[in-house]
Amino acid sequence: MTSIAELNERSREVLRLIVDAYVQTGEPVGSRTLSRLMNDSVSPATVRNVMADLEDLGLLYSPHTSAGRLPTEQGLRLFVSGLLEVGRLSDDERIEVETKCRSAGRSVEQVLGEASLMLSGLSHGAGLVLAPKSESALRHIEFVSLGPGRALVVMVSADGVVENRLIEVPHGVPPSALNQASNYLSAHLNGRTLDETRVTVLADLDSKKAQLDELTSRVVQAGLATWSETGSDAALIVRGQSNLLNDVHAVGDLERIRTLFDALETREHMLRLLDLVQGADGVQIYIGSENQLFSAAGCSLIVAPYQNSREQIVGAIGVIGPTRINYARIIPLVDYTAKVIGRMIG
Repeated sequence: MTSIAELNERSREVLRLIVDAYVQTGEPVGSRTLSRLMNDSVSPATVRNVMADLEDLGLLYSPHTSAGRLPTEQGLRLFVSGLLEVGRLSDDERIEVETKCRSAGRSVEQVLGEASLMLSGLSHGAGLVLAPKSESALRHIEFVSLGPGRALVVMVSADGVVENRLIEVPHGVPPSALNQASNYLSAHLNGRTLDETRVTVLADLDSKKAQLDELTSRVVQAGLATWSETGSDAALIVRGQSNLLNDVHAVGDLERIRTLFDALETREHMLRLLDLVQGADGVQIYIGSENQLFSAAGCSLIVAPYQNSREQIVGAIGVIGPTRINYARIIPLVDYTAKVIGRMIG
């Protein structure tokens, strides 16, 4: 692959101008336009020769005969890696990020959902957040009967967040069994997280140390099974997918975006997204086919990990957009938001 050091100053300037125009309009740029942008210091004929050389290197391509040039994915990568001047967030943008990420009175998932929506609005792409699995300690658990065979499990975390789960319980379970299950689990919380409580309780049940009758034991296990499936897994929050349709001009483009939407719904892709940022230092940029997750859609992904107070990577936050996304603006936006989210997670 061509390195930026292999290009002379004029070639770099032509590539930069073509990418800048591509980000702004998505349209190819011709030699005469480039010559004017260079203050006519270089003739259109000379610019055409430079463009031809860049095309031979795989950095530009012509979408139509005798048309101007557009950057290839390789050209975009070279620009982002070696020529991009990353901008700075304005004070207003920093304030907006911090305001949207305030956690007072809201659950972590609500805050992350708001952050994803904010990223979508500021980037005009799709904002995504991979939320961490819940590690908050639990303060209270209670089973409430909803009629034959059904019960509601109410969980209250140490930070005041209330979550409800519907579970199936054996028919004929008396209210006393639900009360006993509630008391038993609450007694085992003692500031433990959901995962820690599950491990302790299951070991207790397996060793027959728990003084529970058969029905109550089954209620407890039903509750634990439900939380295991839905309560502690990481979640992928995506907002603003419709923004990705703005650049669609053909049926084939629409089909690729639909493929992307399907990918965002699968757990496999969610886990692979976290793999992208594990061990990463700061913002990662994946352009088109470089990103196996969404390469079929021809999109770019700008993503950064965020850490908890123990400097462990617990999630990711980013933006998906067309390959002509405004990299200079979105990179610092994602980077700053990841840092704010990390402070909020604690």
